[in-house]
Amino acid sequence: MDKDQVAEVLEHIGVLLELKGENPFKSRAYAQAARTLSGLTEPLEKIIAENRLGTLPGIGQGLQEKITELAASGRLAYYEELQASIPPGLITLLEISGLGPKKIRALHARLGIAGVDELEAACRSGRVAALDGFGEKSQGKILEGIEFRRQYASRHLLVDALAAADPILAALRSHPDVIRCSPAGSVRRGKEIIGDLDFLASSKSPAAVIDSFARLPGIERVIARGETKASIILYGGMQADLRVVSDLEYPFALAYFTGSKEHNIVMRQRAISRGLRLNEYGLFRSVEETRDPALRVACRTEEDIFAQLGLAYVPPELREDQGEFAAAEQGKIPRLIEWTDLKGSLHNHSNWSDGQGSIEEIAAYMQELGCAYWAITDHSRSSFQASGLDSSRLRKQLREIGQVNQRLADSGADFRLLTGAEVDILGDGRLDFPDDVLAELDVVVASLHAGFSQNGAEMTRRLIRAAENPFVHILGHPTGRLLLEREPYPLDETAVIDACAATGTWIELNAHPCRFDLDWRLWPYAKKQGVRCAINCDAHRLEHAGFLRLGAGIARKGWLTRNDVVNSLPWPKLSALLAAKRAR
Repeated sequence: MDKDQVAEVLEHIGVLLELKGENPFKSRAYAQAARTLSGLTEPLEKIIAENRLGTLPGIGQGLQEKITELAASGRLAYYEELQASIPPGLITLLEISGLGPKKIRALHARLGIAGVDELEAACRSGRVAALDGFGEKSQGKILEGIEFRRQYASRHLLVDALAAADPILAALRSHPDVIRCSPAGSVRRGKEIIGDLDFLASSKSPAAVIDSFARLPGIERVIARGETKASIILYGGMQADLRVVSDLEYPFALAYFTGSKEHNIVMRQRAISRGLRLNEYGLFRSVEETRDPALRVACRTEEDIFAQLGLAYVPPELREDQGEFAAAEQGKIPRLIEWTDLKGSLHNHSNWSDGQGSIEEIAAYMQELGCAYWAITDHSRSSFQASGLDSSRLRKQLREIGQVNQRLADSGADFRLLTGAEVDILGDGRLDFPDDVLAELDVVVASLHAGFSQNGAEMTRRLIRAAENPFVHILGHPTGRLLLEREPYPLDETAVIDACAATGTWIELNAHPCRFDLDWRLWPYAKKQGVRCAINCDAHRLEHAGFLRLGAGIARKGWLTRNDVVNSLPWPKLSALLAAKRAR
């Protein structure tokens, strides 16, 4: 496990201890240790190897042993015993939005509630509302949380799926009996939310590959196993499936198991219209379903399959039956953006508001990564929960950024920090800073952080008014969604996109893995209207710079190219565009 995975386990231990009613100092110790690990700027394995864990704040001998065990094996006996000591239904209640350990403990002690069904029944009968500390509003929120959990049960964020998939893929690639291998399914298509992990491998010895897969570290249990396929549950509850085929079958199986279902249906129909049959085993010269190898059309790669069906190659991200076939028939599949095209991020936070890195640390880290620029856009004053800046503090920050940039220039560095702000859009659409303050900044991101109870027309008007301000360059995370946590607020997205097209305002693709907002499904329309995209990390820690790669993957699903994304531009061209918005 890496530092973030270990930190997640430690944080969960703290929550479970609180759920059991243990000493609060003990629970807080695990939470503090989790924060310490999350804030590390070097690999955890390096710190462990150099015997430096004990030098970290809040990491005593007991925690050192537990962290080392987790990092080395991906398991922790203490954690498993703690989980086993708590009724499983109570742990499940933690997945319901708005329910913390204290409230769950109260519900269990006073109403005997030990599961989701019992909680729902108690809410619907009004018994939860009658409890001190709850009330009708809390009861309603709990019912909403139960319904939301039910809707998204067994779903996972793409970032978590990728973290789980990487070591499995590495193990498959290093296996001596594996010829070719790949992730498949929704992970390969870059979907923002996935169900199971799917893997495909080719081999002459499938049983040996399956046996190795079923013995991987980090497996909670094997739920199915045969000669050519197996399904496992990973530590943490995610399911992973492996299919092993011959190398001749591999490209067909890869195309089939990548999907989507809708894309595959059209592919099979195209084959039938040409007197062929396409399935997971091959493309066959037959009008009937068959697996006869003598009838298989030779295809070494997926590209060959598309060519046999009269199509240009369709990248996995576009295989959703949303226009890719018409484009592929005409040879008009665009060269989609690559994460290496990106020069920096235009929406990020420092320790002046709710970020962790100092201005100096951010500059050094992003320069070392090879970025050309990096914007510091801390929150404005209305985001008090995020230590938002008022005009006075903002101007002090500008001076510090100026000093850092001067030192960079004096050293000959080809990198600069951009001044900026993520300014709140207030309830009536006005901005949290006056125009004369915004005029001092290189880049302005305008975002909604409050007032989500307004109706769709009001929310839409707020965003349109912000876009109409000539000092606003970017609308940040415009729909406000938090994947698997919060639905988008009511909004007329096309009206907002049209307003951005009319005013020259850019729209953010917020690359934080809980957001990916604006949704990829809306980008083809935005692109058609001439709206440009800013793929931003919304970074709060140095390592969040890695979100650029995730954001580029989502942008690819939205059919975006390098020319559609403003932060693929070098600084002189970006600077000219920033100035042009204010001149409109």
